[in-house]
Amino acid sequence: MGIQIFNSLTRKKEPFIPLEEGKVKMYVCGPTVYNYIHIGNARPVIVFDTVRKYLEYRGYEVNFVSNFTDVDDKIIKTANELGEEVGELTDRFINAYFEDVGALGCTKANAHPRVTEHIDDIVEFIQVLIDKGYAYEAQGDVYFRTRSFDGYGKLSHQSIDELKVGARIEDSGIKENPLDFALWKSAKEGEIAWSSPWGHGRPGWHIECSVMAREHLGDTIDIHAGGQDLTFPHHENEIAQSEAMTGKQFARYWMHNGYINIDNEKMSKSLGNFILVHDIRQKISPRVLRFFMLSVQYRHPVNFSQELVESAANGLERIQTAYTNLQHRLDLSADLGDQQDIWTYKVDEVVRQFEEAMDDDFNTANAIAAIFELAKTVNVYLKEKNTQTTVLTYFIETFDRLMGVLGLPFEQEQDLLDEDVEQLIEERLTARREKNFQRADEIRDVLKQQGIILEDTAQGTRWKRG
Repeated sequence: MGIQIFNSLTRKKEPFIPLEEGKVKMYVCGPTVYNYIHIGNARPVIVFDTVRKYLEYRGYEVNFVSNFTDVDDKIIKTANELGEEVGELTDRFINAYFEDVGALGCTKANAHPRVTEHIDDIVEFIQVLIDKGYAYEAQGDVYFRTRSFDGYGKLSHQSIDELKVGARIEDSGIKENPLDFALWKSAKEGEIAWSSPWGHGRPGWHIECSVMAREHLGDTIDIHAGGQDLTFPHHENEIAQSEAMTGKQFARYWMHNGYINIDNEKMSKSLGNFILVHDIRQKISPRVLRFFMLSVQYRHPVNFSQELVESAANGLERIQTAYTNLQHRLDLSADLGDQQDIWTYKVDEVVRQFEEAMDDDFNTANAIAAIFELAKTVNVYLKEKNTQTTVLTYFIETFDRLMGVLGLPFEQEQDLLDEDVEQLIEERLTARREKNFQRADEIRDVLKQQGIILEDTAQGTRWKRG
């Protein structure tokens, strides 16, 4: 059946058919860089990084673009408060962004364009909209005529009149219509600004993404993604200005992730439950944070709580333990027995379940359930008296592939857990009782490599960490 994507534009799941076979053009709205990102910002970064990784796993060549808004009212205000230049502030928080999302296992985009790198392109784009009658200049500002674009409201699934009633519209008194939105803002005294045919100023928010997506990916892209909060007005306005300018469909598939709540309450600065990734990753492993985010299908809301994060940590540890046990057993195994086909079939069935989940609108919750099934199968297999190198290797390779798709590669050098040490010591005692001294020595060597020192006494084997 192939990959199915829930398209926000049509509000239904559709088969994914890219514009060009084997290639995907994907644009994800990035942050406005005036502070560290919060966990609400982190969710789309993690989610759409995972979408990209799965598309690549399926053999697609993905051109992935995610922007930085590096000029904006909040940026200018923060820079003034801190006594910094705008460029100095944005550089600092772009570096912080890469540090945070890198820790969360996210791969850098093929391009991370900045608004300030595309001012000339933005001016050119706006001028075409004016020439076509879709935009107008008013006292140094330029606005998009929403009523001039027939499809306005098609993403948010409301008519233009419903949007006018339901939205909080900023009316400057100089617009033709309160719902018209700014493409260019005239400069206020002391603000960073660029020259244009309409005077000194800077771009509006919405025009930025339209221009950067077009410059890096072309007139029409396969997937445009971002947080649910961007559906209106940001993405709605992107569609209007892009399609008015080019006369072509802007994006074929629109994907939006759900919100994050904190202890069942909406995250907000006023409630004091605003959590920055920069802070939280000092307390919670970034791998656990990513695993937690992916434990819920991306379109559904996520509730962040200490209890649920601890549950995610325990789940990830169970998977890690199964993987670690495989690696230790691999050092002690040989190709014996004739059960290879039975176990590789079981592994292949788990892979099928994983792919079926991810094909169904990237359902990472069900994909993780498949990985738990793989861990369970591993634990059953490790109870076999004679394990085989080929089967163990197949388990390990499969774990690596599937966890790699989720952006959760295993840390190869793991300290043995106490229960793992005890299990290996028990195996060594059994080998010695059976006079299989070669195997007993192998286990001692494995433990020694992990810094575990054994002491055989009349009361049994004692151990300590070296």
